[in-house]
Amino acid sequence: MNSTTLKIVLKYVERFKLHHILFWAFYHFAWWTIFSGSLSEVFESIATPHGVVKYSGYVLYQALGVYFCLYVLIPKYLETGRFMDFFLLIAASIFLMSVCITSNYYLSAMVSGQSVYDLYNVSPKSPVTIFRHNALPSCVGAMTLGMSIKLTKNWVESQRKRQTLEKEKLETELKFLKSQFNPHFLFNTINSIFVLIDKNPEMASESLVKFSSLMRYQLYECNSNQIPLQLELAYIESFIELESLRQNENFELQVSLPKMKVQEPTIAPFILIPFIENAFKHLSEDRSLKKWVSLTIDVHGEQLYFELSNSANFELKHQLPQGVSYGGLGLANVKRRLDLIYPDSHSLLLKKGKDVHTVKLEVNLENNRVTSLKRMSV
Repeated sequence: MNSTTLKIVLKYVERFKLHHILFWAFYHFAWWTIFSGSLSEVFESIATPHGVVKYSGYVLYQALGVYFCLYVLIPKYLETGRFMDFFLLIAASIFLMSVCITSNYYLSAMVSGQSVYDLYNVSPKSPVTIFRHNALPSCVGAMTLGMSIKLTKNWVESQRKRQTLEKEKLETELKFLKSQFNPHFLFNTINSIFVLIDKNPEMASESLVKFSSLMRYQLYECNSNQIPLQLELAYIESFIELESLRQNENFELQVSLPKMKVQEPTIAPFILIPFIENAFKHLSEDRSLKKWVSLTIDVHGEQLYFELSNSANFELKHQLPQGVSYGGLGLANVKRRLDLIYPDSHSLLLKKGKDVHTVKLEVNLENNRVTSLKRMSV
């Protein structure tokens, strides 16, 4: 077999998960060999029709039971803290697997035309004997092996993810401290406030306070992995108001933010703001064109809904490419952080039309708090 053929075979095996079947087949073959004490006897038994039925029953029923535990019971019950339900269902699964395998002994005996007790030398002659001495110990062993492999794999993945998150956090903080407030944003904001000093001193004073609080938030208040959603929303509101200062009368802004309490959901800092930065960044610099930004953030329980739309003009020569935003974080970085911090608990839709950019994001904040943070603390 040449290397090309081998690669095709391995790809086929991986695609259809045939290596799982091979694993269970080898597992039961090994235990059967150890139990009988004779490799030739095992081969002779498998070569018979009733031996094939018996062997296939062990492989099939135990594989089904173990995978039901790994992909249904563990995620739904064990990882959510419902330990009593988990152990009861594990016991029920092992019992059902053992019953099915015990019944399969009788099916294999029917194939051979002999009594199951004579065929397998069972004494005393009772289904309970087969259940207790053959099926049950084997099912307990298979379930223990499967759970051990799965939980070890989960632990290794959580450790790797924790290390990746720590590295990402350090890199993000460095990028943020170096360039989150880039000179362009600083210049425009300060210049807008300076102009307001003569026209509207009261508004200029309020804007300066917001600018100060925005800098304080970025430097001191967002160093944790999770912060109150209320603080993030206040930061977003201040940022939008400051960005709006340098827009002209052709600019329309619609913002809908929920009223939050400090003790309510937490969120990873700077998950939402890069999208808003991009929205203002993509606005046309032609003062004669109509510009607008529409933002809606809503929270139902632990589910956060974020929808952002903005006008855009793709014919501008100075239009920035997708993913560029203030602070150098970019959309690619945000997507990466979402995948790391909120795995399998968020959905993100980015739509770039001719005249409109749209972002829709849904995040389950509770999933991150009860699972991801626990893994990070291991």
